[in-house]
Amino acid sequence: QVQLVESGGGEVQPGGSLRLSCATSGRIFSIATISWHHQAPGKQRELVAAISTRGSRNYSDSAKGRFTISRDNAKNTVYLQMNNLKPEDTGVYYCKAARDSSYYWGKGTLVTVSS
Repeated sequence: QVQLVESGGGEVQPGGSLRLSCATSGRIFSIATISWHHQAPGKQRELVAAISTRGSRNYSDSAKGRFTISRDNAKNTVYLQMNNLKPEDTGVYYCKAARDSSYYWGKGTLVTVSS
């Protein structure tokens, strides 16, 4: 059974930082592209960053220069380091694992950026 568990969310002031973690179970970690998605209140879920099994990364325009995605193969975990957070980064962050036509979502972790 594939499970993805996000953690690391919380409340932070503008300009602050958070590191989100996505812990995976099962063999999915070694064969899937892992990505982070942001859903702001009342809006659709959007891709923030993704990392392939080979370590190739891509970012949304809003994440470039502020966020860094990385993976720890020994821990089956993907991280999203978020720096210089802005109020518009507020929302739920979801982790997704995708391989061919199969994909799995975590339940999300809430990030609130507010002064």
